[in-house]
Amino acid sequence: MSLQVQSAVSLKPFNTFGVDVQARLFAEAHSDDDVREALAYSAAHQLPLLVIGGGSNLLLTADIQALVLRMASRGVRVLSDNGQRVIVEAEAGETWHPFVLWSLEQGLSGLENLSLIPGTVGAAPMQNIGAYGVEIKDVFHSLTALDRQTGELREFNLDDCAFAYRDSVFKHQAGRWLILRVRFVLTRAAHLHLEYGPVRQRLTEQGIEQPTAKDVSAAICAIRSEKLPDPAVLGNAGSFFKNPLVSAELGAELKREHPGLVAYPQADGQVKLAAGWLIEQAGWKGFREADAGVHRLQALVLVNYGTASGLQLLGLAQRIQQDIAQRYGVHLEMEPNLY
Repeated sequence: MSLQVQSAVSLKPFNTFGVDVQARLFAEAHSDDDVREALAYSAAHQLPLLVIGGGSNLLLTADIQALVLRMASRGVRVLSDNGQRVIVEAEAGETWHPFVLWSLEQGLSGLENLSLIPGTVGAAPMQNIGAYGVEIKDVFHSLTALDRQTGELREFNLDDCAFAYRDSVFKHQAGRWLILRVRFVLTRAAHLHLEYGPVRQRLTEQGIEQPTAKDVSAAICAIRSEKLPDPAVLGNAGSFFKNPLVSAELGAELKREHPGLVAYPQADGQVKLAAGWLIEQAGWKGFREADAGVHRLQALVLVNYGTASGLQLLGLAQRIQQDIAQRYGVHLEMEPNLY
């Protein structure tokens, strides 16, 4: 067996919150064969299998009584190129931001707005990650996943994935599909998205009137670096809460009561509220209790100042949820997966 299984491994290096819990068993998958061996091993030992990527969407609240399999497969390749439309495939274990930078170095556009998002390629479709007006679904071609129930491979196209805001079929069928590689449709002619957030303003301030995809990526990296803490310096999982979707009626009522409310009308008639604005207005920005806190510059980000446990961070998150529900009648949904 090529899979190297270790016992009693700390998961602190493998989750961006830096929470120190222990995995009963731990292994890394560098190939499809490693994945199959891990499935067979967990079945033979009657242990659950928990698959992780970059650990940027996890909140670990206790030791993990399972075989934790970290996806570490690497490889990026061009599958087709007609001069304008290029299909690129990346293995699940590829780190997301370096993959984005690689695409830009090849003269390809499409991923620039998703720069500096933590995590891996394989985890990106799970959440339909998005930023600054672009989501995975906008550049997605297809993916290959292994059915953990049957051991068979299945190809998923765009419709199969049922992408929605921070959502996909892979979240609804959690534990069934193990994503092995993902394909993206990128272009040589840039179709830039500059209207969401302060992107255009940042480019204007830099005197860039005709930006390239690389310019947009650099601007977004700068904006994100100013707003969001580096997990290597301060433990966090990025945006901890989803921006809530509410009815047009509730959105209008809240706007009357709170004229400064940040809200975005949606095509389906709902209104998306800025969770960070709600949390900041409620006074949580910069809050700290022991080593669990809310970031001083971005209220949407919970942080671990050093030795906070997952339970302490979860308790803080639940208190924020309760407060926002009482103040605004709005439920905040957590983005990280809880274990």
